[in-house]
Amino acid sequence: MSNGFSSLIQADLASLTNAAHNLANSSPTIAAANQFGAQDAQPTFSFAQSMQSAINQVNTQDVEAGQKMADVDAGKSDDLVGAMLSSQEAGLSFSMLMQVRNKVMGGLDELIKLPL
Repeated sequence: MSNGFSSLIQADLASLTNAAHNLANSSPTIAAANQFGAQDAQPTFSFAQSMQSAINQVNTQDVEAGQKMADVDAGKSDDLVGAMLSSQEAGLSFSMLMQVRNKVMGGLDELIKLPL
């Protein structure tokens, strides 16, 4: 589950990052500020890093839940309830990540539609 979805989300993240860079470069205010010598301060908050961190956390939860389920299936563990709970938690985390992704994509579409 995680490998296919993870690669799709990473592709969307790359698309969002490129669109944000293109939008920043095409903005007249930013272009004028850069032309007149404004300093390009490095932001301490990076959207791409935050999304990558969230993707990694969701992937880790999915891998751990899969391992717990495999242990229960193989008879190595008797914690069926714990395995089911971690599986449900991983599923909910993935659903939440997809909802955030959809909201960000919707917001980006709205920004692109704005007249300059």
